Amino acid sequence: MDKNFRVRVIIGLSMFIVALIGLYTFDSIPFKIIYGFFATMSIIELLSFFKKKFYAINVILAFFEIVFLICSTIFVARVDLDHFWYIILGVCGYDIFAYLFGKMFGGKIFKKSRPFPHVSKNKTWEGTFLGLATATLLVAIKISTQQSFPTDWMFLLCGPLALCGDLFESFLKRKFKVKDSNEIIIKNSFFKYIELLVGGSEGHGGFLDRVDSTAFTSTVLLIIILACFGL
Repeated sequence: MDKNFRVRVIIGLSMFIVALIGLYTFDSIPFKIIYGFFATMSIIELLSFFKKKFYAINVILAFFEIVFLICSTIFVARVDLDHFWYIILGVCGYDIFAYLFGKMFGGKIFKKSRPFPHVSKNKTWEGTFLGLATATLLVAIKISTQQSFPTDWMFLLCGPLALCGDLFESFLKRKFKVKDSNEIIIKNSFFKYIELLVGGSEGHGGFLDRVDSTAFTSTVLLIIILACFGL
């Protein structure tokens, strides 16, 4: 087991436990505060990219990512617990199982398996398909086993939207020529210790890498809800 994988597992489990405690205490207020902090740190990381590249297209991409982070914070602040579980199952289900299945089966079914070579070269067809299928199944089970509304089925989009959010951030980082979202800001001793909260040691991502899929997914769902059903 390589060091990168161990870090992902340990930090992932730790964050999941903290998230559960936050979700089920004081009307989810602690969780909403935590997410707001993650979004704020992600924006700080994003702004640090401009120390490396400052082109018009980069400004536009960064602007959209900041909008995603702000809108997702609004979504988290407003959504009820049952509906937010759809987000967790869909987004985390895709992220976790796409990574695991990619490690286990990548290249074994589809040779030279790289569906997005110019954006995210490490993704595989096997990981992508199985991650999406697992995320969709988890959300469908959650919907079918509780009292839900017909409109809840739109949360089946969580898996595909999580993939889109991940690809958007990968494209953004490629344009900025940044490998990990924290690779610039972590050089600052103050932020270095804050980044360790998400396992963001040098060479292993930061806050934006943890919430990119959630931010995009929540933003699109918020737009759909507002457009179709109002506040």
